[in-house]
Amino acid sequence: MLETDANVTPVQRVSDLRARLREANYRYYVLQDPHLSDAEWDRLFHELRALEAAHPELLTPDSPTQNVGATPQASFSTVRHPHPMMSLDNAFDLAGLEEFEARLRRVLASEDEIDYVAEMKIDGLSVNLLYEDGVLAWAATRGNGAQGEDVTFNVLGIPGLPGRVVGAPARLEVRGELYLSHAEFRRINAEREAAGEPTFKNPRNAASGTIRQLDPKVSAGRKLQAFFYGVAEPYALGVRTQHELIAWLDGAGFRTNPLLERVTGVVALEALAARWNALRGTLGYDADGMVVKVDRLALHDELGSTARAPRWAIAYKFPAQETTTTLLGVTLQVGRTGKITPVAALEPRLIEGTEVSRATLHNPGFIRALDLRVGDAVVVHKSGGIIPEVLRVLREARTGDLPPYTFPETCPVCGEALIEDGANLRCVNVACPAQVLARLSHYASRGAMDIDGLSTKRLQKLLDEGLIRGVPDLYDLTTEQLEPLDGFGKLSARNLVGQIERSKTPPLERFIFALGLPHVGQRTAQLLATAFGSVAGLQAASVETLAALHDVGSTTAQALFDALRQDAMKTMLAELAARGVQPVSRGTPRGDALKGLSFVLTGTLSESRDAVKARLEALGARVGSSVSKKTSYVVAGEAAGSKLEKARTLGVAVLSEEELAGLIVDRA
Repeated sequence: MLETDANVTPVQRVSDLRARLREANYRYYVLQDPHLSDAEWDRLFHELRALEAAHPELLTPDSPTQNVGATPQASFSTVRHPHPMMSLDNAFDLAGLEEFEARLRRVLASEDEIDYVAEMKIDGLSVNLLYEDGVLAWAATRGNGAQGEDVTFNVLGIPGLPGRVVGAPARLEVRGELYLSHAEFRRINAEREAAGEPTFKNPRNAASGTIRQLDPKVSAGRKLQAFFYGVAEPYALGVRTQHELIAWLDGAGFRTNPLLERVTGVVALEALAARWNALRGTLGYDADGMVVKVDRLALHDELGSTARAPRWAIAYKFPAQETTTTLLGVTLQVGRTGKITPVAALEPRLIEGTEVSRATLHNPGFIRALDLRVGDAVVVHKSGGIIPEVLRVLREARTGDLPPYTFPETCPVCGEALIEDGANLRCVNVACPAQVLARLSHYASRGAMDIDGLSTKRLQKLLDEGLIRGVPDLYDLTTEQLEPLDGFGKLSARNLVGQIERSKTPPLERFIFALGLPHVGQRTAQLLATAFGSVAGLQAASVETLAALHDVGSTTAQALFDALRQDAMKTMLAELAARGVQPVSRGTPRGDALKGLSFVLTGTLSESRDAVKARLEALGARVGSSVSKKTSYVVAGEAAGSKLEKARTLGVAVLSEEELAGLIVDRA
C-alpha cells in the first residue's frame, strides 16, 4: 500500500519521483557522485512503478521505469550499442524470487520446473565490447542503454578481456562488468590521499573514475578486473542455454565468474542465495546480490522484455550488511542552501569492503525518534556500498546516564541563529562561509561549469587567503596571485586561470545548473534553457509559466521564482555578466512554436527520448505514448517498431530527427 501525503495528488507525486530519480541517475552514472543509497533509490523507484500501475494514464515513455542509466559524458566520443543494454528488475527478499517464478509460469502457461543459471552480481561498471571479424573494434560504457562512452584504450590489458577472439561470428557484442578488488581500491585511495587528492567513496566509484580517465596510462596503472556474462546474439554462437553461453565465453578467452550454478526451481535458488550471501565478505570484491536467468534461451524469446528489462532475468539483492559500533559524537554539516545535516562520528568498522567512520543522521526528528545519545552502541549498515546509515540504537547496551543530544540554536560555522524549515534546521545567512564554499564547489563541478582545477580543497585555500568571497571573484584571479600559494606553481596557476577563462561561455543549461537553484538538477536545467533561451528570459518568467513546464510543477516553480528574485542572486548574475560570463544558447525558438501539435517518439534517437520530449514540450507541443488519428507527427529513429507501422496505417506523418529540426526552424 502506498503511503503518501493526502494533500499530494498522484500527478504531483509521480512528477516529484521522476525528477528525483532522474537527478539520482545523472549523479550516479555521469558525475560518479551518488547522493542516494541503493535502498532509497529502490524505494522511490518501486513507489513510482506502483503509482504508474495504479494510474496507467500517467505512464509515459520517458519515465525512469521505462529507461536505463543516464547520458554519457561529453569528454569521450559516443558509440551506439547495436543492441540496447538493458537493466534488470530487482527482488529484495525470498518472496520476490517466488513472485518472479510465479510470473514466469503465468507467461509460459506451464507448471513445468524451470531451470535457472545463477551468477554472483558484481557491484561494478557495465561494459559492452564489439568485435568485428574477431578483432576488438571498441569498448563502451552502458551510458543510457542506447549509447555509451568509447573507453576502448582504457580496457586494453585487463586480464580476461581478449583483443582477438578465434572462431567468433563476423559481429559479436560481449557484455561484462568491470570492477576493482578491495585491495586495489585501498591502494588507489592511499595514493590519492598522499597526493592531497579526494579519495573515492567505494570500489564501484573508483572503477567508474578509472575507466573514464582521459589518459589511458592512468587506467593502466590501476588493476581493473572484469567478469563477462553475456552476448547480444547468443544463437550466433550455436549455444542453446545460458550455461552453454558462459562455457563458450570461457573457452574464447573471456574471464567468467566461477561463482555460477545451474539450479532447478525457486527453492534451490533460495538455498543458493543464503549460501552466497554468507560468502560475500570473503570474495575480495563488492557483490551485492545474485543474478538469476532462465537457462533455456528459447524461453528468453518467449518471455520477452519490458521497455527497460528482460522478463527472463532478475537481480536478487542481498540484505544490507549490518555491524555494531559506538557513536562518538555528532557533527553538523552546512549545505549550500543552509540546510543543517547531522552526521554521526563512529568508531571505524569495515562494512562491505570499506571502512566506515561516519554516517548520515538526516535531521533532528531522526535523532529524536531513535533517542540517539553520544556514547550509545548503534547498528549501522551501508546499502549497496554507498551511504552509511544508523539503523537503530541498542538501548539495552546503554551504560551510565547519557544525556539526550540537543541541537545548537546557532549555525556552527557562522554563529547566526538557525530557523526551523519543516523537518530541517537551516542557516539563512547567505554569507555563511560553509554555504559559500558549497556553492563554489557546485559551480565548479563537472556537471556545472566543469572547472577541473577548482577542487574543494583549493577553493577553501582561496577563501582562507581572502582571494575570493563568492563565485564572481573567481574571474578576477590572476596567475600572479595563485603562483605563490601552496600546491601551485607557474604552470598549474596558468592552467587554472585558463580553465576559469574558458568557462565564461558555457552552454546555457550548464550555467543554469551551476547557479544552484532549488530543485533544479541537470535535466530541469536543460528544460529551462530550452524553454527560455537565456538567463534574462528565465528571470522574466512568471510562476504560472514555470509551473506549466513538464515535470516542474507549482512547488518547484514558486521556489525557482523566489530564488531568482533574491538580491544575492541578482547581484551575482550582474557581477558575472560584468566579468564577461555569457552563457551560450542553442538559439531556441519561441516557447509556442509547436503549440497545438502532438508527437509520438519511437525507435532509437540520437539523444535520449527524455531530452527530445522535454524540448518539444518546452516549445508547446504535447508528446504522447501511443499513436492515434489525432497524432500530428511520429518521430522515428533507428529500429522503430509497431508505432511506426501504426502511423503508416493511420496515415500519420512520419519525421526523421533531421526533418523534425527543419519543422522547428520553419515554425520559429
